[in-house]
Amino acid sequence: MKPRLLAGHVAVRIPRTRNAINIPPAHKHKPGHTFRTSARHFHSNRILNEDDREKPRQEPTAPVKEQSEEHRITAQVQSPVNAGPAGYAGGNPFSTGSTIFDAALTTVIGLGMVFFGGIAYVAWYKKNVLDKIELAFAAGYDPALELASHGKVRGTEGVDIPDDMEWDLDGPWTQHLRRKEQDLVDRIVHGAETGHYYMLLGPKGTGKTTMVFDAMQACQAEGVAICDAHPDLEVFRLRLGKALNYEYNEDSQTGLFQRRDPREGGPALDIERAMNKLGKVALQYAKRTGRPLVLIINNIHFFKNDDEGRNMLLQLQQHAESWSASGILTFVFSSDDAWPFFVMRKSASRMHVVSVYDLDFREAMQASVRMRMNTKRAAESAEAFKEVISIVGGRLSYLGKAAKSRDMLDQARHMLQVEKAWLLSQIGLIEDHDDDVMDEQKWSSCSWLLLREFVKMRQEDEAAVKEQIAAGEKTLQDLENLPLPKIPYFKCRQIMTRTDFLEELDRANIIAIDTNHDVTPDSMLLLLAAREVVEEEGFDEALENVRDRVDEIESLHRTRELTFKDVSAGDRIRLTVDKGGGLLIDHSSD
Repeated sequence: MKPRLLAGHVAVRIPRTRNAINIPPAHKHKPGHTFRTSARHFHSNRILNEDDREKPRQEPTAPVKEQSEEHRITAQVQSPVNAGPAGYAGGNPFSTGSTIFDAALTTVIGLGMVFFGGIAYVAWYKKNVLDKIELAFAAGYDPALELASHGKVRGTEGVDIPDDMEWDLDGPWTQHLRRKEQDLVDRIVHGAETGHYYMLLGPKGTGKTTMVFDAMQACQAEGVAICDAHPDLEVFRLRLGKALNYEYNEDSQTGLFQRRDPREGGPALDIERAMNKLGKVALQYAKRTGRPLVLIINNIHFFKNDDEGRNMLLQLQQHAESWSASGILTFVFSSDDAWPFFVMRKSASRMHVVSVYDLDFREAMQASVRMRMNTKRAAESAEAFKEVISIVGGRLSYLGKAAKSRDMLDQARHMLQVEKAWLLSQIGLIEDHDDDVMDEQKWSSCSWLLLREFVKMRQEDEAAVKEQIAAGEKTLQDLENLPLPKIPYFKCRQIMTRTDFLEELDRANIIAIDTNHDVTPDSMLLLLAAREVVEEEGFDEALENVRDRVDEIESLHRTRELTFKDVSAGDRIRLTVDKGGGLLIDHSSD
């Protein structure tokens, strides 16, 4: 009688070999008997049922040794791991004979290798970070310097050089325009000035960055790194990391085992990490070379004048103070506006400020002629250069635009008209304006009060010099070198009657404020544009009308309206103004 099989089970005959199949103790059977087991423990082609026995077997292509069913089933069952000590079938020579002890030993060895490997990786990574930062200050290729110095050396054919300018025509034009501030900038960038950090302060386009790049080119940027500021601190973080060759631990593999993101603290915390690494590199560099590193933060006025921007300036200034005191690193800040100077002045004890102004007439003449040579334009007469400089002044950026154009004089006049249109778009007067634009017109009218004062001072200075020229006391060169009018900061506040408008005008590049707290027009070009507006017929009347309209709107805002309800025809309303109320109170108190 065949044994009855349940669904999902097969009948397997127990072979008579000793090591065929390990049967659990609860299912020990005598050889030759059958037992029930799940069909999923064997391959489908190994199931011994009546259907398989009836199917004909295909002969193999190659002659193989005939194997019994019991032997094939035995081959499908693998020997257990760590079955016993060495010498037994399937044994492991490294096994101790205990499965639990072997598993614990394997775990300890694996964790130990991970632990000591992690320690070695962290030590190597920290050293590699310092090496990469030091490499950023090595002499050689610097991206910013390479871009700035590209294309400076050009031909000099076809240019009429004035007789009073004797130069060597080889090399860039800046070699022959050695400004008085250049020597100090060279000493700072080359690491010769220690114990202080510096701020280059001057209007936009006066040549602050040009002097820095010339000093870097002289030393091939050895020990120097430069970075541009940005209103978004995340962008500034990336720029500073690029300048220092620092990745802010973003290339580290240790982040796989950290529960918190290293950038969770924001850009300020990342920049602080970069400063800590930079301090270590600067200390090693100073010990090895005997001179400090130099880090230049360009255009710090791009930081926002809010809590976040001022905190970033304070963070950088704190490192500048400590590192300049120890002589390991010198910070150099440059700014077009005065507000960073006012912010940093509160905490500054080792900061020196270098004011950069426009070129005088002779320097502007040299620079414009050399720029004209570089552009390979048609020759221009000395009178043409003088007339151009009388319009655009000694601003390097304006001289470059005029020198590169086909017609220098026409370009200078066009720049003047564009400056005038831009000025009117910023602070143009609207006589009959609504109360919605009252604040804007208040700012515009106060700004024109200051610009009108500048124009009057310029007219008076020119008249005084012309009288002296007529008397033979001065020459035309004195009239050409006439400086921009200058008014003290406190007096400007009195003229404008507002104390908060000066910084806004400085940010708009309408005025310039120097370290002596003297206020001047931003450039000669802007002064001439304002002069054309002020000298127009009816300007003073329009300015007074705007101021009267502002006063009228403010008075309307201070007026209170009384409304009486439930008043019928024929009713009377009696209002009494008692100006003796204070006197009555005094009598009652007695």
